[in-house]
Amino acid sequence: MNDLFWLDTGTGKPLVLLHGGFLDHRMWNDQIPALATQYRVIAPDARGHGRSANATEPFRHTDDLAALLRHLDTGPAILVGVSMGGSIAVDTALEHPELVSAVVVSGAGTSEPDFTDPWTLRTWTTWQTAMAAGDLNAAVDAFTLFAAGPDRTLDELAPDVVGRLREMTHSTLSKHTAGEPDLRIPIRDTWNRATRIDVPVRAINGALDSPDHITMAERLTRAAPNGHTVTIDGTAHYPNMERPEAFNKALEDLLRTL
Repeated sequence: MNDLFWLDTGTGKPLVLLHGGFLDHRMWNDQIPALATQYRVIAPDARGHGRSANATEPFRHTDDLAALLRHLDTGPAILVGVSMGGSIAVDTALEHPELVSAVVVSGAGTSEPDFTDPWTLRTWTTWQTAMAAGDLNAAVDAFTLFAAGPDRTLDELAPDVVGRLREMTHSTLSKHTAGEPDLRIPIRDTWNRATRIDVPVRAINGALDSPDHITMAERLTRAAPNGHTVTIDGTAHYPNMERPEAFNKALEDLLRTL
């Protein structure tokens, strides 16, 4: 596990915080201290993100997480993930169900996303084009737009939130180069298999997130046998950063129902 970085703090039932794509564990800075008063909070940097090493051979994020949980001898854990982190949580409930006691996602479904909304497709294409051209600053600019959602500009978000997102994104993207091989191994048939997840599945969506992200999270909670969705007004793809107190309350309320 020397090639992966994680935080491990607090005592109690294990609760794992999984960050969004191209970010790192610091996106949870407003949650870790609050949750660590009641839970053992584990916040890893996914492979190729933050302080974790880049991949050198084919891998699956869910297997990395499973190996970490077994290394820490946690027993079944509550997995909480935003965006990519949410999809890793779902994958782990599918691939390593013995390690999962509940799943909470935000702006995510499974690791097989379905993007059809014009704003989402346009923003994603702009980001990928910048990455392919090796323009790091343009790639950061484009990716950070997901924080605002389709109905706002970044100027409408708190400057410190935008600054933190940009710094994390720049840090992770700078670890990668245009044209490098994608060594991730995809996990298949996740939407059909989601109906067989036998632990509680919850979603905390930002009301201003893109329609695709909201729809996928709602689809997931409808597919799972024990699913439920709540919404945080005035937030988009990163509700835990935009309105941390509201997110923390919503999460704690959901955790009490598990």
